[in-house]
Amino acid sequence: MASRALDIIDTGPRFTQAEAIRLNNLFRGHDAGEMLAAVIADDLIGNAAIISSFGAESAVLLHLVTRIAPDLPVLFLDTGKHFDETLAYRDLLAGQLGLNLVNLTPDPADLATRDETGLRWSYDPDGCCEIRKVRPLARALAGFDATFTGRKGFQSTTRAGLPRFEIDTTDTAGRLKINPLASWSRQDIAAYFETHALPPHPLVADGYPSIGCAPCTSKVQPGEDPRAGRWRGWEKVECGIHVPDKPGEEPFL
Repeated sequence: MASRALDIIDTGPRFTQAEAIRLNNLFRGHDAGEMLAAVIADDLIGNAAIISSFGAESAVLLHLVTRIAPDLPVLFLDTGKHFDETLAYRDLLAGQLGLNLVNLTPDPADLATRDETGLRWSYDPDGCCEIRKVRPLARALAGFDATFTGRKGFQSTTRAGLPRFEIDTTDTAGRLKINPLASWSRQDIAAYFETHALPPHPLVADGYPSIGCAPCTSKVQPGEDPRAGRWRGWEKVECGIHVPDKPGEEPFL
């Protein structure tokens, strides 16, 4: 599926931590739909985009946001390492929801000099994520003031207490990161899928509640965190595009 072009204009620093706190306070007690309608209609967040992995629960964020702002760019990191099922799911949702899909790919020069064999994931997963996710996204985000993510507090212990609004810590641009589903439960997600007849990712039924690149994603056992299958066996819990202020999750830019 062809992706649409981005008109990138770097506008400099955007938001401060104080403004993120103010937004969290302003929309405390409002449901996600009300919050999204208000920040988009009142232009409180500037030029925004959705970041989507087209993973297990991605359809919820995509439907929730694009029914309010259907033309919002949806940025997908096409790493070259995704499951075939994820790429098919991306195309299905893009067509069904009418998404403004933008596929982001790694710099060929980076691949040629730093991952010529395509096996960097097997000995340096941080470096692989940097080449295939962090750098392409950083280039694309130069023109945006805010991003929407599908992160949720229940997904892992490192995401517990996730706020709705935060400042992106991966750079110094003061970009706002919005997590509309931060306080949603597994039951909330399941109910939204059912209410809006959203198609599930085909790998969920096979034991993959969190889905990233194929080489670094394994099935999750009963009782484990939904993200336990990501980078199993490594001291790594995030790819680098989301960097909480917690030990062991420092950025590797």
